Amino acid sequence: MSTKKNSIQSFFSALPKNIFSGFVVSLIALPLGLGLAMASEAPPISGIIAAVVGGLLVSIFGGSHVTISGPGNGLVGVLLVAITTLGIQGAYAAIICSGVLLVLLGFLRMGKLADFFPSSAIQGMLAAIGLIILGKQFHIMLGNKLSLDGSVAYLLAIPETIQGVFTYADPGLTFAAVSGVLSLAIMVFYSKIRNQYLQLIPAPMWIVLLSIGFSYYCEVVLQQPNPISAMYMISGIPSANQIVAEIPVPSFSGIGSLSFWTSVLALTLIASIESLLSIKAVDKLDPQKRRSNVNRDLKALGLATVGSGFLGGLNVVTVIARSSVNVNNGGSNRSANFMHALFLVIFIVLFSAQLTRIPLPALMAILVYTGYKLASPALVRKIFSVGKEQLLIFFTTLLATLFIDLITGIIAGLIITFMIHVLVNKGASVFIRNFLKPNVLMFQEKESGNYYVSVKHFCSFLNFYKLKQKLEDVPEDKDVVIDFSMCQFVDHTVMENISGYQDVFARRGGNFEVIGLDLHGTDSKHPFALRKLIPGLTKRSGALTKRQLTLQEISKDFNLQYQAEKSEDVRFLDGFKYFSTKKIERIYNRLFNTENTFKLFDINYSEGEFIAKEDVRTTMLHIKLNGVVPGFTLDQEGFLEKVSAFAGFKDIAIENHSDFSKRFYLRGEDPVAIQAFFTDNLVLFFESNPYYHIESNGTSVLVYSKERVAGVKEIKNLHDFGKRLQTELLVCAQNPG
Repeated sequence: MSTKKNSIQSFFSALPKNIFSGFVVSLIALPLGLGLAMASEAPPISGIIAAVVGGLLVSIFGGSHVTISGPGNGLVGVLLVAITTLGIQGAYAAIICSGVLLVLLGFLRMGKLADFFPSSAIQGMLAAIGLIILGKQFHIMLGNKLSLDGSVAYLLAIPETIQGVFTYADPGLTFAAVSGVLSLAIMVFYSKIRNQYLQLIPAPMWIVLLSIGFSYYCEVVLQQPNPISAMYMISGIPSANQIVAEIPVPSFSGIGSLSFWTSVLALTLIASIESLLSIKAVDKLDPQKRRSNVNRDLKALGLATVGSGFLGGLNVVTVIARSSVNVNNGGSNRSANFMHALFLVIFIVLFSAQLTRIPLPALMAILVYTGYKLASPALVRKIFSVGKEQLLIFFTTLLATLFIDLITGIIAGLIITFMIHVLVNKGASVFIRNFLKPNVLMFQEKESGNYYVSVKHFCSFLNFYKLKQKLEDVPEDKDVVIDFSMCQFVDHTVMENISGYQDVFARRGGNFEVIGLDLHGTDSKHPFALRKLIPGLTKRSGALTKRQLTLQEISKDFNLQYQAEKSEDVRFLDGFKYFSTKKIERIYNRLFNTENTFKLFDINYSEGEFIAKEDVRTTMLHIKLNGVVPGFTLDQEGFLEKVSAFAGFKDIAIENHSDFSKRFYLRGEDPVAIQAFFTDNLVLFFESNPYYHIESNGTSVLVYSKERVAGVKEIKNLHDFGKRLQTELLVCAQNPG
């Protein structure tokens, strides 16, 4: 069966079980669609049209699995400006053009654009959007429509509006404010109610049902009109027939003006960013941990936006809140998005008259709560815990967005982030010299089948896409080791994304391990804090890395002691030929027994000088033996070893073990003593275990696997191999020959 047919079959086979999740999402999408449209000063039905068109088209043509599409919070401010400057017909034309640009971005495979935005700048942008929504709608929630200049003015006017509630002479305004306050209370306290039956209906839908119920109570039971002022009731919702008959005609008359294209570019930028980030976030929520085809989703969202604009709807984006509700209610594929759109059509066809009974303050309370969640003090505390510099990025983006516009805000966030990175690194040379260089090397190790990824120079929001491209090719049920030991600087955005990969691999049965950050300094204890390699660091500022914490734990399991700090005593490595031409810089992350006869450690050494100098970091095992053993070096037989044989360096053969001599390269200054030392049991031990480089200096042996820092699983394997090797060597040392 073809992939396309299989996809269609899975879409329809999962349709029955996605009916419920689609229904629950539609209950939230209905009031939010109306509220977002009115917050943008567009006709209320335009928000529903965007949700319906988006749900139908994106569910069919999209590349994500459990996302929900519709009007988004982030576009409220931009749409408000577009409608104010271009008029509603001109705004529809701008929406259509932004949809075309989204389709073009999808065909140009620009989904990777989301990786170029720093996390703290994105959070600052979202917080600013939240404050814009909160400031604009708070006054309507309390029955006070204002017309002010700028988003900040609405925020500054909030105390005055609160005081004014107690001076309303019109009872209709008082009832409007009461409906808004009660609705806000439902949004705030609903999650604290533990009744399973009440929780079947989401909080926004309770507000809708109670509002409509109150209207009917006044009309039928009390036989009097709704006491809420008529100017604060929803109006202008057409019936299904009217929607079809009154489809607006977009006006492209302003297509040659700067204001038109400014709106188009702003709509496209915010819609693409909001959608891309939401898709990434929802992929993490997906129980099956599937990866979305982001570029295909961009094309589908663009197509839906074009269709929505022609039908009188808003931009269509991927929305995180409704998508998370979909996942939490069992949504398993795109058919849930389809069902959510279908239920919205049913609501409009059958209940359009009832929707006019909902007071505006009640809907605005939903948006006020949404805006608060986007800019809550808890978010600020969380960002501060990551690092003080992240707070500066956050507030720079937030304030620039509030006082100027969204595009300026995100650009300001990019600039301040780069400036901070330059200051942290005491110059821009690390970025300028290495930006165009390939800095990510990935290969699959033959022995284990594990993937090893080495990152050099720097890794930040500027070049994270290079690392992401490599990681996207790795099956999530495999083991991956990502090594930052050769990377001078790793920023917060990268650390946050790496944590997401660790979660995904853990849930899919794989293992994603980060190494090489033990010599990087941090200014906070948060795992997402930016990290900078500090030469000569003896103790890391901030907390231990995740790897160090794990080493600390396994040291207890192995009955060993653990020290993360640099050790000055490297005399135990004297006499090893491996270090005869190398300079040891430091050893750190030591696991050792009380007798100091068994040491596992990370080591940093250099070889060569001047321009040929190369820094190497690896993990080694040192075993001190009680007896005297011959000096030898044992390696896996390879191309270089065969070349060495031609150059006169002879491999020492072990009698009656021709297979061992073919697979291993053994050399030393006393062949007779070495042949006597390598008993049948010792030879069998090496033949039946993984390959390691092993060297003896006469009183102790040095063991390592690869010239890189070992992952935790590899350290456990090295410990197990070393303990068994120690036993074998002690036997041979005590009973030579």
